[in-house]
Amino acid sequence: MTDVVWLILSIGALLVGLLAGLVIGLARRRRVDRPAGPTVAALVQRLVHSSHNGIVVLNHFGDVVLHNPRAAELGLVRNHRVDPRAGKAAEVVRETGDPMEIDLSPLAARGRQPEAVLGEVRPLGDGFTAVDAADESDAVRLEATRRDFVANVSHELKTPVGAMALLAEAVLDAADDPPAVKRFTAKILHEATRLGTLVTELIALSRLQGAERLPELNTVEVDAVVREALGRSRLASESTGINIATDTDSCLLVAGDRTLLVTALSNLLENAVAYSPPGSPVSVSRRLVDGFVEIAVTDRGIGIAEDEQQRVFERFYRVDRARSRATGGTGLGLAIVKHVAANHGGEVRLWSKLGTGSTFTLRLPAHGLVTPAQRTTGAPPSSKGIEHSDPAVPVASTDHGGAL
Repeated sequence: MTDVVWLILSIGALLVGLLAGLVIGLARRRRVDRPAGPTVAALVQRLVHSSHNGIVVLNHFGDVVLHNPRAAELGLVRNHRVDPRAGKAAEVVRETGDPMEIDLSPLAARGRQPEAVLGEVRPLGDGFTAVDAADESDAVRLEATRRDFVANVSHELKTPVGAMALLAEAVLDAADDPPAVKRFTAKILHEATRLGTLVTELIALSRLQGAERLPELNTVEVDAVVREALGRSRLASESTGINIATDTDSCLLVAGDRTLLVTALSNLLENAVAYSPPGSPVSVSRRLVDGFVEIAVTDRGIGIAEDEQQRVFERFYRVDRARSRATGGTGLGLAIVKHVAANHGGEVRLWSKLGTGSTFTLRLPAHGLVTPAQRTTGAPPSSKGIEHSDPAVPVASTDHGGAL
């Protein structure tokens, strides 16, 4: 072999070696430059564990292969064993290959445990199945509330409408008896007024429930709200011989809707009058406590049992149905008070004892004070913030069992 051939072969081998080294170097550089990160399996594991739903993966024996903490919280997995209802559903899904919905609600819900858990079992292939469960307690409670509300509204509307129909027939039958016609017509007017009040309060309640807080707030004098509410309740109190006593003006201010606040306080006063014996006292007091204006309405009525004190703020709930019917109550007054307070950033509190009486306290964030000079001259009230109790502001008695 000539020297030229050897030279050519050597150069070729050198070029091949250089090319191979270059390729290997580039490959190593790519591997070094590629950022380290989780694998697809690790990402799937993270997804399952971070899911708001309870997820369980079962093998063809029905054993738990994978589950997230939420599945344990919903009671889907206990001691590494799946809920028997989900296990049976998984067997059916493995045989049919079709997804299956299942109710996994706890048999005895206690405390904060979910009340309604709905799930779906899906096939994953090769004998594996997945159970995906969600807490639907809020939706179930909301639907139950909606059904109750529709049933209650239907019942409440049916009563005056049915009474008006019967009274109209009575008027027709007594066409030749003027005194009877007058008596039945007065009853028709009473039922029509009651029906109109019910519809008005239903509309007001629906509007209040649609808003978290009032979008536009005006400066409102608490004393003016009390005076207007007392004016609305005067006829009912005078007809029953009930005297409504008040403390001195407080000069307190709140930010809100005056009409709604007057409606809420009027409802509390009307409730106090309706559930008090004739001639008994009712009082209204105002005070400033830790940056909140408290307007308390206290009566010496029948009182409310402890187990009913939270329910009185529900729509259409009545402590004494017979008395409420007699006074024309709709059962919506306290529900409206509750939502008015919430929409103003406040709350309504209740203290009551059977045979002693009740105190409903409307608590609203304070907005400032109006001075006597401003009230005399008509100047705009101050809207300075108040954070602590002012000793100059009259404080109502907190002894609900004492004399009014």
